[in-house]
Amino acid sequence: MDCCGGGNVLLYSCSGAADVGCIADRVTRILSKEKVGRMTCLAGVGARLSGFIASAQGADRNIVIDGCPVACAQKGLEAIGVTPEVYNLSNYGCQKGSTPVNDELVEEIALRIKNDIVNYKPVGVVISEGSEGCSCGGNC
Repeated sequence: MDCCGGGNVLLYSCSGAADVGCIADRVTRILSKEKVGRMTCLAGVGARLSGFIASAQGADRNIVIDGCPVACAQKGLEAIGVTPEVYNLSNYGCQKGSTPVNDELVEEIALRIKNDIVNYKPVGVVISEGSEGCSCGGNC
């Protein structure tokens, strides 16, 4: 996502073995394809590979799509000193072990999370003048 002329947004996905891990992965791939951000490798962060750590630490926004309340993706970034924006599928009606993976659900959740990401405004953010229509919703 190019936010008002600049901005590095990285997307990380839980890709765990459970149904919700599959959904989180598919949702994150849709968000990447739609240029909400750029999907990158959570396993690279977990393996403590320097390039992935430097990218996460230098990003303007790190966004995590976690499948369940265990929050492995979130914890992986926090372990390297990065506090991500977290979208946990349990907050979107998914329950580990009982949520069937299907295209309709994946697309619905992707749209909801995309809207949440675009409209995200951290506390204390001042809306930039002239940012109407910007993909960041004036949050730059």
